[in-house]
Amino acid sequence: MSLQQFINQAMSAWMSKDGPDSDIVLSSRVRLARNIEKYRFPTFASNEELQGILSLFEETFADRSVDEIGKLEMLRMDDLQPIQKRVLVEKHLISPNLAEDSSFGACLLSENEEVSIMLNEEDHIRIQCLYPGLQLKEALKAASRLDDWMEGSVDYAFDEQRGYLTSCPTNVGTGLRASVMMHLPALVLTQQMNRIIPAINQLGLVVRGIYGEGSEALGNIFQISNQITLGKSEDDIAEDLLSVVHQLIEKERSAREALYKTSQVPLEDRVFRSLGTLTYSRIIESKEAAKCLSDVRLGIDLNIIKDISRNILNELMILTQPGFLQQYSGGALRPDERDIRRASLIRERLNLEMVRRMEDDEE
Repeated sequence: MSLQQFINQAMSAWMSKDGPDSDIVLSSRVRLARNIEKYRFPTFASNEELQGILSLFEETFADRSVDEIGKLEMLRMDDLQPIQKRVLVEKHLISPNLAEDSSFGACLLSENEEVSIMLNEEDHIRIQCLYPGLQLKEALKAASRLDDWMEGSVDYAFDEQRGYLTSCPTNVGTGLRASVMMHLPALVLTQQMNRIIPAINQLGLVVRGIYGEGSEALGNIFQISNQITLGKSEDDIAEDLLSVVHQLIEKERSAREALYKTSQVPLEDRVFRSLGTLTYSRIIESKEAAKCLSDVRLGIDLNIIKDISRNILNELMILTQPGFLQQYSGGALRPDERDIRRASLIRERLNLEMVRRMEDDEE
């Protein structure tokens, strides 16, 4: 399979689109945690109960179409190879927990992969909607439509005073986790993020890495999400998060402008050194690749680099992860083999872009 074919088949359709403020906001996500009445939570349920949940969803929701979303295909985790599950994690379609403890886990996916519904993770149901750029309200509307559609066929575990009942007490209430993935290199370079993160935490929000709780902020990518789900409406939670995100966007743009004005040559040197590393390296580890990709994306956004599309960097942030590298290579790779394959894939992708640009110029 050629690299272009692999990219076309491997990348979620929404990943190649731009959204509002997409120079800084990579994606918006809404996740709703729900459980089914009269079934114990997955952490306490028997194998028979967990299988009962899967059977219920196979009979009730799998291969059915939802207005504006399309058909939902059910994937059982025990039918997938480890590399396939890792790819789903890297695309943010399932959680690491579902991939690791997956004897009775599954997910329902829409064709464009904007919608992913995890089954038998920490809760019976985790409805997730992903949109490019800053589209948190749109993601919330889509998740709410799905929630209403599903509730028409199953009875949720719900308490009039507490709201939706969930396995983890921090999700009780609305069961809503709203998050925004942001690229904040200038705030990191100007050492402002160390002050900003504690301030965000005091507002009832949390700052995590690219794959959520316990993960690193690779490539200066941070996930900002709510912590409080009880005592607030879904709209209020979204508005509180949006308020902070808009401030972060403003601060990041100001920091980029200040960096360029006061340190133009050092900044350009950093950007082009990173581009050179990506263009010519034969071995590159994931952390170094993420750092270089972040630098180059900043260079594109500041118009320092003019002949590379921002979307390529979005693609490479995903394609250079271990699962994708091994899927493209057709089998398991040792860590040193992945570093070689990662460098090769980046060079191939940048070369594809150069060829495309030359063809466009000739036309």
